Amino acid sequence: MFTLTYDSRDERYKKPYGAVPSGTSVTFTLRPARSEGFSRARLTATFEFDNNRTETIAMPWVSTELGRDAFSCTLDVGNYVGLVWYSFQLERMNGYVQNLGTYQLTVYDNSDYVPDWFGKGMCYQIFPDRFNRTRIPSPEGLVGGRSVHQEWDEAPLYKPVGKTAQGWDICNRDFFGGDLKGVEEKLDYLSSLGVETIYFCPIFEASENHRYGTADYSRVDPMLGNNEDFTHLCEEAHKRGIRIILDGVFNHTGFVSRYFNGDGFYETPGAMQSQDSPYYSWFDWKEWPNKYESWWGIYSLPAVQENSPEYRNFIFGGEDSVVRKWLKAGADGWRLDVADELPDDFVHGIHEAARETKPNAIVIGEVWEDGSTKVAYGVRRKHLLGRHLDGLMNYPFRTSLINFLLYGDGMGFQNSMETLRENYPPSAFYSAMNSLGTHDTLRILTYLGVGSDRGDLPKEFRATYTMSPRERSSGMTLLKLGFLVLFGFPGAPTVYYGDEAGMTGFEDPFNRQTFPWGKEDRDLVDYCAQLGQYRRQSKPLRQGGIRWGTCGQGVLSFVREYQEESVAIAANSGREETLVELPWRHKLAVDVRTGDKHLVMNGVLRLNLAPKQGVLLCNP
Repeated sequence: MFTLTYDSRDERYKKPYGAVPSGTSVTFTLRPARSEGFSRARLTATFEFDNNRTETIAMPWVSTELGRDAFSCTLDVGNYVGLVWYSFQLERMNGYVQNLGTYQLTVYDNSDYVPDWFGKGMCYQIFPDRFNRTRIPSPEGLVGGRSVHQEWDEAPLYKPVGKTAQGWDICNRDFFGGDLKGVEEKLDYLSSLGVETIYFCPIFEASENHRYGTADYSRVDPMLGNNEDFTHLCEEAHKRGIRIILDGVFNHTGFVSRYFNGDGFYETPGAMQSQDSPYYSWFDWKEWPNKYESWWGIYSLPAVQENSPEYRNFIFGGEDSVVRKWLKAGADGWRLDVADELPDDFVHGIHEAARETKPNAIVIGEVWEDGSTKVAYGVRRKHLLGRHLDGLMNYPFRTSLINFLLYGDGMGFQNSMETLRENYPPSAFYSAMNSLGTHDTLRILTYLGVGSDRGDLPKEFRATYTMSPRERSSGMTLLKLGFLVLFGFPGAPTVYYGDEAGMTGFEDPFNRQTFPWGKEDRDLVDYCAQLGQYRRQSKPLRQGGIRWGTCGQGVLSFVREYQEESVAIAANSGREETLVELPWRHKLAVDVRTGDKHLVMNGVLRLNLAPKQGVLLCNP
């Protein structure tokens, strides 16, 4: 039954669905009610990446069905790559015109092979200093004037402790000594969770515990180990079917670094010591040596000039460039920090270098919004148009899922995810890095249990806050529902280290505490492992399409299908029992965890879900 004049997500109105590769012809059909008396229609398409070139195409009347007229035309996108903005005009005999739109059509270059391994299985994000240590390291002689916590379970420092020319500063120089051998020790644990990819926050030498101000791209930070330790870790991970993604921080370096050398730690002159330094041209000087561009005005993170030929050669151009060197050392891909702040051709250079070095290497970008329409510094980004980024960190997924868990907005989740599915090339949608928390967000258990970030209260409150038993119980229930959706949805289910163990905390650094080895919430760990292992062996969850079931207030459901197999996920975040209906092509549906069987009538699976409950179903 036709209910709309136009629906871009329905192939009866637009075919093929969603984003299309260059060279595709797209058919558009309008289906207004015959009683509205429209006699003519036309399509107007604007090709943004071709100087906003505009085409207007007549849409002849082609048929009538169920009391609706049909006007249809075909748009040949040719060899164009970019966004097309299109709208429709319906006209009556008396000259009245009705406008519909504007809608987005993404046209991408699919001439490049995109590895599909990343989106299939579970990804695990590790903040290296806080995951596991094999020794208590000495900070003596290391860059940055560091201190080391002797006790693993101490709280990280959060108050200003350092006096600089810019005033009192939070220096982030307190380390706990997590190391690569510590990660290697826990590879079997990660494998038991179902982990197939480890995404490391930065591992290169740096003065700060987060290591986002790189001091030396050529070496592993000595507290983490050495370059050989990294290669050995990769080898051991690969034996277990686990790949490694590194964090590439290429928009800025550290003030304390071999390149800028703001504190003079390195013997060879950096850009701040001498204009004859080979690194001088890397930076944007307003008044040498004390005034320079920095990332978001943070003096300790001087911004680089990505257009510098010398810098480009260093990062991705040369045979031993950073991107190539670490892939050769064992890494399987890169996650690009603040990808929006890197020029498109710089990102393209990284992508090409990665593929040339390791054809199956993947490049993921940090983008917080819909990456297909992202505008940064006045430029529409080419992130997902081909040969740039293979996938993105899916923060819209996190936002929408939290809104469902806390406020019951199942329809909002469906609409948000359908927008991405429609706008993204399929490879990008299925390679999204989906998560409920990262190093840049408060711990998901805290968020769900407390219900907000409590930014209205002093930082001291958040530093010392302990969740009440009621808050923790409520948060745990919702987190299990969140994990159920996370592991069932297309894209890589990504867990921030310790979320599966029940770690809590508000913003940085409280979300970056040490992993509670021996004090994990075993029930939550086991629950996460069950989902991870099921994801590892389920073909529908690894590579199946998606069909939506009931999505509304307090309820969210969908089906994943691959060949003859089906898996369904349904969740009720509300306070009352609710009826869920799902399309199901089998006679029975089996609860994966309990073995309970549900009879299917006329292709529809009907379930009564109790409050705060979810189910994972498969066909017999």
